[in-house]
Amino acid sequence: MNVLSIQSGVVYGHVGNAAAQFCLQRLGHAAWRIDTVRFSNHPGHGGFAGEVATAGEIDRLVAALDARGWLGSCAALLSGYLGAADQGPAVLEAARRVKAANTDALWLLDPVIGDHGRVFVKPGIPEFMRDAAVPLADIVTPNVFELSWLTGMSSDGITDAISAARRLRATGPRTVVVTGIPDAAGGIATLCLHEAGVDLVTTPRVDVAVNGTGDSFAALFLARLLTTRDIAASLAHAASAVYALLERTAAAGARELLLVDAQDVLASPMPAFAARRIA
Repeated sequence: MNVLSIQSGVVYGHVGNAAAQFCLQRLGHAAWRIDTVRFSNHPGHGGFAGEVATAGEIDRLVAALDARGWLGSCAALLSGYLGAADQGPAVLEAARRVKAANTDALWLLDPVIGDHGRVFVKPGIPEFMRDAAVPLADIVTPNVFELSWLTGMSSDGITDAISAARRLRATGPRTVVVTGIPDAAGGIATLCLHEAGVDLVTTPRVDVAVNGTGDSFAALFLARLLTTRDIAASLAHAASAVYALLERTAAAGARELLLVDAQDVLASPMPAFAARRIA
């Protein structure tokens, strides 16, 4: 299937579209890539070069796809990191055009705001995510920090995360997936709140400092969902694949996700962790 992916782009490394594009393609989907920023690398490396795309550029690219009739074959919009708050309306317009062309298309919004207790996006972006984007998206995939910011509630454990996810779902999205939840046994839990209930996957914690895991997870979850339409199976696949990818990256001592070297685990992760219905 075809997925329009609007998020950050880097030349070196695997974050944003540089992660999502490969994950989508490896699982058999075509990725139509629009970069919100064009950077040499993730800024976490200590320095970078590049620029933020203008909102007008994003609008023009999407309008050109629409004018040629291609958005009718677009199965989903995947959106993530924004380089400036004024890009927000361009993403909303992209979602409007995609859904007008294909009423069955999904919008998966990764509401990138921050992590580890801090906001790292430009001013105005968190508010745009909360007030404008989240209510219109079909699926949202916040990490625990982003879930807390969006809802004003604690999400430090599974019980709190479920309560916060319910509040977020009440604002509009049909499906809320929360990543990076610490569990009592020292592992990492990922939960999905949807119409049928709450599914949970728990994996061991991998001690490695890399960027792009959330971008990869969102793309993997969407890729499997488009193929199977099975939320629990998609959750289990994405969580298992990210765990296996992090394990391979940590073993190599790499600073960037080893997406290409470990591409086999994106399609067939081992070990495969199961999702269980908890509510």
